[in-house]
Amino acid sequence: MRFKKNKVWLAVDRSGSPIEQNGKVLIKYQLDQAHEYWVRKGNLKSLDSKPFKTHLPLKKLEADENVDPEGIQIFTDGASAGNPGPSGIGVILRFGHHEKEISEYIGQATNNIAELKAIQAGLQALKNTALPVQIFTDSRYAYGVLALGWKARANKVLVESIKKTMGKFENIRIIKVKGHAGHKDNERADFLATSAIKNHVFNV
Repeated sequence: MRFKKNKVWLAVDRSGSPIEQNGKVLIKYQLDQAHEYWVRKGNLKSLDSKPFKTHLPLKKLEADENVDPEGIQIFTDGASAGNPGPSGIGVILRFGHHEKEISEYIGQATNNIAELKAIQAGLQALKNTALPVQIFTDSRYAYGVLALGWKARANKVLVESIKKTMGKFENIRIIKVKGHAGHKDNERADFLATSAIKNHVFNV
């Protein structure tokens, strides 16, 4: 397929239909690269007038830690002391040499809610929706309901709100990283989340 004058590979299912989520489809610029992007379906065009018949499925990467240097990276984590209990979020936003941190107490919540709220806070802090965005999370739950199409049995309003916000971005991708495994930015996000809880408890 063609996307903004570039030849790209489109991810499809076994039937040959594009893998679609919130009106966006999954592409790669090169098959051997790690980066994948969710782009608006209407922005893709055929390379020629012939029907799109052949395909090569793209592997879903659950532990890809490669960073796109031209885009925005958001490293997120949520923490809950009690599950549910006092909760906090930690977010690191990075674009080139620019970096911003968020450490915020969110009140009584479950760990899943805290993980989702961290992602939501990161997205809401962005104003430019045209740049590629990578969201890193160690939450299997958040990755599942936001990237894999899992049906949210709880937190439905929050999940739908985040999906709606994600839909405003041209290129967006959620990447699952392994928690507490020495990933520097993930560990920093965890520190910011737990610090928000500790600071609130000690200041009350």
